[in-house]
Amino acid sequence: MPDTDITKESSSCPPDDEPLLFELPLKTMPERLDKVLARLMPDHSRSRLQSWIEAGHVRVNGQAARVRQTVGPADCIEVWEQVAPEQQAFTPEPVAFDVVAQSPDWVVINKPAGLVTHPGAGNWSGTLLNGLLYRFPELATVPRAGIVHRLDKDTSGLLVVARHEKSQTHLVRQLQSRSVSRQYTALAHGWVRHGGTVNVPIGRDPRVPVRMSAENPIAPREAITHFEPLHIGTTAEGQQVSQIICRLETGRTHQIRVHMASVCHPLVADVLYGGRLIAGASRQMLHAQALSFDDFSTGERVTFEAPLPADFEQTLGLLAWQ
Repeated sequence: MPDTDITKESSSCPPDDEPLLFELPLKTMPERLDKVLARLMPDHSRSRLQSWIEAGHVRVNGQAARVRQTVGPADCIEVWEQVAPEQQAFTPEPVAFDVVAQSPDWVVINKPAGLVTHPGAGNWSGTLLNGLLYRFPELATVPRAGIVHRLDKDTSGLLVVARHEKSQTHLVRQLQSRSVSRQYTALAHGWVRHGGTVNVPIGRDPRVPVRMSAENPIAPREAITHFEPLHIGTTAEGQQVSQIICRLETGRTHQIRVHMASVCHPLVADVLYGGRLIAGASRQMLHAQALSFDDFSTGERVTFEAPLPADFEQTLGLLAWQ
């Protein structure tokens, strides 16, 4: 069925207001709708076209279409083209987060738990990056909207964002030289009675793609975490818990979570790495509490702290501390 035999009309209105119209010729052989559309609209993947059909963005002869539906001679297909999710990645959006401090060179953010830092598969919008572009439009000219380091979605706390490229380079070099100080407060299972250092490379878990691993990892990279206990306590059921301080020397994905699990003290509620949902905790109990770096313009050391969020404080209040 050559494309040239098909009558195709396009309105001057935006595609989300008016559909693309395809009228199949009388000699068309009956075939599945998604296959026909894949041939008619080669710029879009078949899986994306299927998602449009399932979401009601395609009609056949004026009726809602089905993915496995057969179309044939003289059928009229209407398609409302949808913006690809990844095309929304750098779209300014109003996203809630607190600005702790700012200068002409940088912004320090207190990221809430549940907010994704940077767009990626499954999270192309509603991220911190989208919110930064909305609140600080000048970041559109800075690579990655000035983001130089990240926090996991369910980790709360401080991160710094550069407001121009020179400041971004300055911050990246500090991260590379390990002169940026990042201190976290965490709740871990078991009693951590002594401080220590975990110096174990981290890479992708060979069996579970969403996990990182310190045991037979893929493409491991150096990772160093220092930790020390603050308090030990128990839950109402007698489970042992420790409040600890962790300081990063490197900054690998899931580093504290992986390292504490590797020494048999997984973080409370971090189910991906062996933690359990106790004392009302519903996300990994990890908070980036303190951040220090050298100011771009003055060279002076600047330090910031963020109080523990309400859910973290609530969990602390449900534990009996020694």
